[in-house]
Amino acid sequence: MLPLEGITVVTLEQAVAAPFASRQLADLGARVIKVERPCTGDFARHYDSAAKGMSSHFVWLNRSKESITLDLQQQEGKLILENILSEADVFIQNLKPGAVDRLGFCSDVLKEKYPQLIICGISGYGSYGPYKDKKAYDLLIQCETGVVSITGTEETPSKAGISIADIAAGMYAYSGILTALISRFKTGKGQVLEVSMLEALGEWMGYPLYYSKYGGSDPKRTGASHATIYPYGPFLAGDQKLVFMGIQNEREWANFCEVVLENPALKTDTSFNSNARRLANSGQLKEIIDSVFRSLSAETIISRLEKAEIANAHLNTVQEFVNHPQLKIRNRWRDVLSPAGTLKALIPPVTFEDLEPAMNPIPAVGEHTESILKEFGIDASTIDNYRTIGVL
Repeated sequence: MLPLEGITVVTLEQAVAAPFASRQLADLGARVIKVERPCTGDFARHYDSAAKGMSSHFVWLNRSKESITLDLQQQEGKLILENILSEADVFIQNLKPGAVDRLGFCSDVLKEKYPQLIICGISGYGSYGPYKDKKAYDLLIQCETGVVSITGTEETPSKAGISIADIAAGMYAYSGILTALISRFKTGKGQVLEVSMLEALGEWMGYPLYYSKYGGSDPKRTGASHATIYPYGPFLAGDQKLVFMGIQNEREWANFCEVVLENPALKTDTSFNSNARRLANSGQLKEIIDSVFRSLSAETIISRLEKAEIANAHLNTVQEFVNHPQLKIRNRWRDVLSPAGTLKALIPPVTFEDLEPAMNPIPAVGEHTESILKEFGIDASTIDNYRTIGVL
């Protein structure tokens, strides 16, 4: 039995943040009922068609869920949702600012009607303040939190290549809901919680935030190198392949000089015998490292780094990561069914000793509408009528 079996989650979700939170609950056995717009569904279904004709975002975020279509602008649709919520444990929404309130499902109303319900709202900037009605997309939150200002090269600020603001918000929503479930077990009462993308990603800005606030200047944009540690980042081997490495302490620096550079005298050079000095003289040190590395292949350098017990990595493409030998040996891939056929998916990163996560199918739009409505006592003729008038 999975830990969250018996827990029902209802979502008014779209895009990434809320679907990421609810999918993780589904991975642990929760029943997730995803309420979608009739016909089109979650707009993330149409971001691309890379996964056998399906959106790569949607495939990633929506396995193990049931899809019901409801037009919540119509009274019949609202009544159906209320009926489902009356038996739910968790309600998650990340609609645009104010939308859920206008539909009549604001947290004050819901907690009065359903005191057992855990209500989680995910937004860009939070439920009050001058930015509360401002639209928020991942790139824009990366800009507002300062992520883009410290990412990229000195000449070009850049966003992270994945949706880190959405992912951060989804992770905190997930952990917050689990916390609320534990609290309800103790008290019998639901909770209202909110997660903003700004504040979630702001938490991830911890080190640059303190560095800037108390150090008096922002960390510099240094590409794939580290702004405050050296050597840490990419170096070019003689075969024109990049090797990434990071030296964290003086013991590693000594090993690097002796084993990798084969220059033991360098470890006591007063220009480089602390991280602060190595950072201040990084240009000079880079010339020394490059002069050795240009005569070695990437594999030789990595072999020496391994011998010296210094952290290192290849620069993998995404496809190379898909085929990563560590994922294969640890059996991290599973087959997941979808409307487009069988797809491969990584299992969740938390590995339990005796628990296999749910890896159930990705739903088509409204695939479970009829079965859910019948479960809640709505007969076939009424369902047909709802379809005719566009409620479903």
